[in-house]
Amino acid sequence: MTGSHTQSDLPILVVEDDAAILELLEEELQETGYQTLGVGSAEEAMLTLSHSEVAMIISDVRLPGMSGMQLLEQLRQEGSRVGFIVITAFGTIDQAVEALKIGADDFLTKPLDLESVGEAVYRVLENRRLAERFQQGEAPGHFHGIVGESETMQALFHDAARLAKSDAPILILGESGTGKELLARAIHAESPRAAEPFIAINCASIPSELMESEFFGHVKGAFTGASDSRQGLFQAANGGSLFLDEIGEMSPGLQAKLLRALQEKMVKAVGAEKEEAVDVRIIAATHRDLEQEIESGNFRSDLFYRLETFSLRIPPLRERQGDIERLVSALIEKHATAQGKRIDSVEPVALQTLLDYPYPGNVRELENAIMRAVTLAEDGLLSHADLPERIRQHGQEQRGVVRQIEAGNALVARSQQSWPSLEEVEKRYIQKVLEATGGNKRRTADILGIARRTLYRRLEED
Repeated sequence: MTGSHTQSDLPILVVEDDAAILELLEEELQETGYQTLGVGSAEEAMLTLSHSEVAMIISDVRLPGMSGMQLLEQLRQEGSRVGFIVITAFGTIDQAVEALKIGADDFLTKPLDLESVGEAVYRVLENRRLAERFQQGEAPGHFHGIVGESETMQALFHDAARLAKSDAPILILGESGTGKELLARAIHAESPRAAEPFIAINCASIPSELMESEFFGHVKGAFTGASDSRQGLFQAANGGSLFLDEIGEMSPGLQAKLLRALQEKMVKAVGAEKEEAVDVRIIAATHRDLEQEIESGNFRSDLFYRLETFSLRIPPLRERQGDIERLVSALIEKHATAQGKRIDSVEPVALQTLLDYPYPGNVRELENAIMRAVTLAEDGLLSHADLPERIRQHGQEQRGVVRQIEAGNALVARSQQSWPSLEEVEKRYIQKVLEATGGNKRRTADILGIARRTLYRRLEED
């Protein structure tokens, strides 16, 4: 497919040697608003594709001459990424799985449920639309490198930009992996302190006995092993911003000294006699519920209220699913560039799997998955097989549930259509007997073994 048409302009190519089924499929698709081209063999399909662009292909597996599977395989070998749905006989799931491995986007089983056909076509075309948007490299909305076009993220960016102009402490709340340090760096970059240092420290990574020295520095001989004087993080960040990640892990004693530093803008190195002035903007972050930590006696309420005056919450990725497509595009570009690779496209089933996954590890988990996939990707295509197994497995389970529901609905629908009610059977039988007797109601009633009055009442009910 080349770029002069959109998918909505292009026909769907239906490949089916059963003329009745071909007509049925084309009628259904046309009623839904799609254009169609119908052919009876894979060879005719190849001829059609040689001079016509199509939105996608629906092909039966069993065809005279070249099979639908062979058609799919040849197209994929030629580099075609056109959407492809295979139709298989009921019960040949192994064949359907094989088709998916070759590169089919979905499969349908006979007898066909027309509603499922329409839903499958929509899914495949939507996936292709997403893939085309990725290929076009649309620039994602961002705030100093943070991707987010969803309403919640745009509101977050707006608030962060406003708070960046002040010197007040900021508390960033959010689950692990949501990008709290990225937001802290963005706030610093947006602030008047942007040209000054940005120092980041994870409070959970510092042994409690070294925290005070790490934060405020120490003088020579202040404790065993202090062979030289050393400045702390506050001194290093002077004039700039100090990011305290996982502040909920800070000891209560150090919390008190941090509160004093915030209030007085003065710090005292371990072993020093005098305090020194510092000009540091504090940005703190945690994934913990600090109010609960206060109740448990693990966090000072006065420090919390000092920080919480200006707080920002980063939503988990599951609450901003509309941003995942943009994130995928940005992360692929980032890691492909870092690895010196070129990724031209994403396999539609891979993209849909990434969109459907819940990401308990948030953006960090998504980035790790993309980094792995980019590393494994070949021939410029990021495929479904390149994704981590847990993400692929979730996608398979999701599709399995959907197909089970669709199959169940189709079975119920077929059952409802195939088995008329007792009342309908009785009406049909009466009409058949009446036709056989030439409309003689007396003779009809005798054959049916009912009174003529009963027959008249039944006919009036019709």
